[in-house]
Amino acid sequence: MQKLFDEVGSLDKRCYEQFGLSEDILMEHAANGMATYIRSNFAKNSKVIVVCGSGNNGADGIALARLLNGDYQASIYYAKKPKSQMALLQQKRAEAIGVQECFEIEVSDVLIDAIVGTGFCGEFSLELKGLVQKMNDSDAFKMACDVPSVGFLADVTLTMGALKKSMFLDEAKEFVGEIIVLDLGVTRDIYETATNWHLLDLEDLQLPNRSKKNTHKGSFGHLTLACGDKSGASILSAKAALRFGSGLVTLMGYENEQIPHSIMYSHELPHNTTALAIGMGLGNEFSEKELDKFLNNSLPLVADADIFHMAIVKKILKRKDVVLTPHAKEFVALLKRANLADISVKELQKNRFKYVELFTKAYPNITLILKGANVIIAQSEEYFINPHGTSALAKGGSGDVLSGLIGALLAQGYEPLQAAKNASLAHTKLAQSYKGADFSLTPDDLIDEIGKL
Repeated sequence: MQKLFDEVGSLDKRCYEQFGLSEDILMEHAANGMATYIRSNFAKNSKVIVVCGSGNNGADGIALARLLNGDYQASIYYAKKPKSQMALLQQKRAEAIGVQECFEIEVSDVLIDAIVGTGFCGEFSLELKGLVQKMNDSDAFKMACDVPSVGFLADVTLTMGALKKSMFLDEAKEFVGEIIVLDLGVTRDIYETATNWHLLDLEDLQLPNRSKKNTHKGSFGHLTLACGDKSGASILSAKAALRFGSGLVTLMGYENEQIPHSIMYSHELPHNTTALAIGMGLGNEFSEKELDKFLNNSLPLVADADIFHMAIVKKILKRKDVVLTPHAKEFVALLKRANLADISVKELQKNRFKYVELFTKAYPNITLILKGANVIIAQSEEYFINPHGTSALAKGGSGDVLSGLIGALLAQGYEPLQAAKNASLAHTKLAQSYKGADFSLTPDDLIDEIGKL
C-alpha cells in the first residue's frame, strides 16, 4: 500500500526547512533518478530528446539532458523558453557543457515530456496541443517527467517524491503508463507525511483463510441474494460468492428459477443467513413491502445496480455494515437521492475524489466502492484507490461478480471495509490472470479464475 497526496509542494517545503535540502538539491536528485532509469533501459548513444517548458518541470528536463550529455545523444526542444529561476539556472549549466538544442521533434529512441508539472492550470494553446500531438505520433519510447502534460501519452511516468492523486483519475489512466516514484534526496518514508488516501497494491490482497480444521459449511457463513427480474445477474453473484468461500449461498425470490445445483433457492430469508446482497438484476420483482421485509434486519449488506434508482436506498443508507458498489451513473443517482449533489456523470468524473469525500463524510458508516478505470474504496475518512483494473472488465456481469465476492467476505465475517478492499483486489487480479484475449473475458471466466488465486 502506498500513500497518495493532493500536492507535494508542502512536502518539498518540509525538505527545505527541516532537512536542509535546497530546491536545487531536490531537482538534481529528480534528474538523476530519470537519468538512472534511462541508463538502465537504453543503450549508450541512444538518441534522447527532452521537450521542456518554461517552469520547474522544464528545469528538471534540462538537468536530465545535462546528465545524459556525452553518453547519449541528448538534446533539448524548448516548447517554451526558460522563465523560472531554476529553469534559467539549469539552462545555463546545460549550455556550459554543450548540450544541444533541437528545433524539431526528430526521430529518437526516447522522447521526454517535461513541458508542465503538477502546478499547471488552464488549457494548452493550439501550438502546444499540436506539439503534443507530434510527440504522440513519434515511435520513440515516451517518458513523462513527474506527470504527463495535457494529452501526452506516456509509456512511463517518473514522478517525483510521492504519488499524486490526480494521476489516478479515470481519465488519467490513458496517459500515465507505468508509474515509478523517484526519491528526492531522502527516502519516501521520510519525505512523505500522514495522509488518509492510499493506493492499493495487489500484494495487499488477503484471501479467505480456512486454516481451522474442525469446521462445517456453516462455519463460513451464509449469503442470501435477492433474485430479481434479471435473475442471471444474481446467479452470477451467487456463483462467485460460493467460489470465494461462502459456506452456503441462497437465492431468494418468488419465481421458480433454473439455477446451478450448488446454489440454494428460497421464497423466504433463511434463518441462518449471515449477509445479504441486493440490487443485481433486481428490476421490479419485489414490492416495496417485500423489500422492507428482506431488509428488516441488521445483517451485513452489499447493494448494487438497480437499488440506487429506488427510494428504498435511503433506508439502506441508515444501516450499518453496508457496502455500496455503484458505477459513475449510479453514483450520480445516489448523490441526488441522498440530497448531496445534483450533477452530471461528466462533472463526477472530473471530481471523483471530491464527491466520494462528500458522500463518506455524510454517511461515515457506509463503505463505498465507486467503480471505474481506477476503483475508489472509501469509508468515513479512509480512502483507497485500486488501479489494477483492465479494460477486460468492461463487460456486462463483471460488477455482479464483484458483488458476489464482497458478499462472500461479508458472510464470512469480514468487516465491510476489509471485504471491499479484498474483493476489489481479487476482482482485478482475476482479470489480469485471465489468459485469453482481453475482449473475450466473460463473468464466468472471472468465476473460473477464482480457484487459481
